[in-house]
Amino acid sequence: MSKTWLITGASSGLGRLMTERLLARGDRVVATLRREGVLDELQQAHGERLLVLKLDLTDVAGIREVTRQAFERMGRIDVVVSNAGYGLFGAAEELSDEQIDHQIATNLTGSIQLIRAVLPYLRDQGGGRIVQVSSEGGQKAYPNFSLYHATKWGIEGFVEATAQDVAPFGIDFIIVEPGPTATDFATGLVYGTPMAVYEATPAGDVRRAVAEGSFEIKGDAERTVEAMIAAADAARPPMRLALGSSAYTGIKQALEARLQMLEAQRDVAFAADAD
Repeated sequence: MSKTWLITGASSGLGRLMTERLLARGDRVVATLRREGVLDELQQAHGERLLVLKLDLTDVAGIREVTRQAFERMGRIDVVVSNAGYGLFGAAEELSDEQIDHQIATNLTGSIQLIRAVLPYLRDQGGGRIVQVSSEGGQKAYPNFSLYHATKWGIEGFVEATAQDVAPFGIDFIIVEPGPTATDFATGLVYGTPMAVYEATPAGDVRRAVAEGSFEIKGDAERTVEAMIAAADAARPPMRLALGSSAYTGIKQALEARLQMLEAQRDVAFAADAD
């Protein structure tokens, strides 16, 4: 049985690939993007099975209006894929206030407001699934990506809590955590203003690796999208889905390190209880 999907950030990368795959198998897609005309060819090929709507995630009123239009036009949406976002690149003090505000407004607040906007419709129709695209960077951290990580760690916490709120309504979540993947993510990076003082630091090392193209990227975009669709189709998918060997290894190491630190503090933690 075909499904109807709402996908944000469908103009390129994983969002574009997912839109193409779903349409090819006969599903219906509401695709949102910031630049008009990018999906004209797909629109002509698939007609009414593709609804393209313009959306900037920093526009909260726009999120609510696009959500209203999507459910009104399609009647039912089975899976909402919160995919839109980008990376802000630079050591924390190299970033401007405006860059920080825009990163949070897009990746974190925008994703939160999208989820809040779709929940009443999913409740009214008796359930649905929300796929939140995060990153291995929602569980671990690289130098030079502090604000990007802040948004990904933040949205993962929001989803974990909200999933408990809405489980009784038949709404569930999948948090997708890809590792570095061969998409156009790197070309969409927004850069802070480099400071010489960081040249001989881990932040400088990562900056050089990205500039030289030596930052290792193992993930395959098409296989990543296939795994995302398979999880969204599954009856009981995991809440978190790590994709790529880099993601699996990096997340595992980060969790083990945090668990070791926690266990080392057991006596101190218990001593803080009231008698």
